Amino acid sequence: LAVQDNLEDIARWEVKTNGKPIYEARVDIASSADTFDFFGGVAAAVLQGDQIDIPGGPTSRLAYTRREPLGVVACIGAWNYPFQTCVWKVAPALAAGNAVIYKPSPFAPASPVLLGEILAAAGIPAGVYNVVQGEAETGRLLCIHPLIRKLSFTGSVASGMAVQRQAATENVKPVTLELGGKSELIIFDDSDIKSAVAATMLANFLNQGQVCTNATRVYVQRGIFEPFKDALLKECDEKLKIGDPLNEDTRVGANINEAHLNRILSFVESAKEEGGEVLRGGKRVHPSGVEDGFYFEPAVITGLTDTARAVREEIFGACCLLLPFDTEEEVVKRANDTMYGLAAGVFSGNLARCHRIATQLQAGTVFINTYNDTEVNVPFGGYKNSGHGRENCLDTLKAYSQVKAIYVNIQDTTEHCF
Repeated sequence: LAVQDNLEDIARWEVKTNGKPIYEARVDIASSADTFDFFGGVAAAVLQGDQIDIPGGPTSRLAYTRREPLGVVACIGAWNYPFQTCVWKVAPALAAGNAVIYKPSPFAPASPVLLGEILAAAGIPAGVYNVVQGEAETGRLLCIHPLIRKLSFTGSVASGMAVQRQAATENVKPVTLELGGKSELIIFDDSDIKSAVAATMLANFLNQGQVCTNATRVYVQRGIFEPFKDALLKECDEKLKIGDPLNEDTRVGANINEAHLNRILSFVESAKEEGGEVLRGGKRVHPSGVEDGFYFEPAVITGLTDTARAVREEIFGACCLLLPFDTEEEVVKRANDTMYGLAAGVFSGNLARCHRIATQLQAGTVFINTYNDTEVNVPFGGYKNSGHGRENCLDTLKAYSQVKAIYVNIQDTTEHCF
């Protein structure tokens, strides 16, 4: 309730920190409030443990389990969803009875501090939720500290691998990794083109394309490739208004910083060098009133092969790559040919085919005739190099606890075998 009561203030801070449009920030904060409600509501039932039937019981002995907190856990967040990423980690950790140390990205340091003020006002005791600011060295010290009992990290694959190694330096601790992606959206020729275009917009242009699940690889069956392309370009031209992210009608805000903007631009240039055609966007722009900001006009690119850099690597920017395909078998093979496995999407009027393909795609989340849905009670996480462990859902709550087994002899005496 406290998060919901402060939604507008938090959302505006989120925009100033991150650059996303205000309408998106409000959705993120509302979702964060739902996350606290969910974990607070299910914690008692999920963490109560079980009674276990064992031979000889119940007249002579019994066993039961209880779930206990891990102790102090450390969470390291990302800059693309500063408040939401923080809450996704902190809410289940607190609900399981742990103390939390949270390190935000140095590019987005404010939101976790705001959460601390809200939790303090709600009565959380001092020292239960803590924020430490810093860069890679701060994160390393959290990873290696022997009294930290669990780590949860959101970031790049390279950083996640470093976290995994560092976590085993001084003690053995479980690690949840939510890492990068290079997701695909597969659109068959029996799809409703209008709906498929809408999903492609959601899969590429939210938060300026700075979304780990984004499906920059859009595979379109050859029979509808041209009409789909034309419809997508028309929708982009009509809907993707770039401007001050605090304006209510802005749909594309600013990128996080200039270095990241330049990285996105480098992908556009490499696409051109490898034979790609930029059908729209792909350049830095200077909207009125915010001319010095880090704004990128969302790009739609065709003509690339699957070996192109932009097709192989995570762009983390608003670059939609249209790739034609012919057969189901072909496109599944191409979609899985990546070290990532965070998300995937399938569009078709044939639901049996959608479900069949969903079982073959190597991804932690598959969207059928939609894209980038997120619910707090549904597991979120990746296959392959996109990480391990899950956020949201009941399993997340369990991951912030440890199981103790207790045997009880209810007879008057105990005997030995010697």
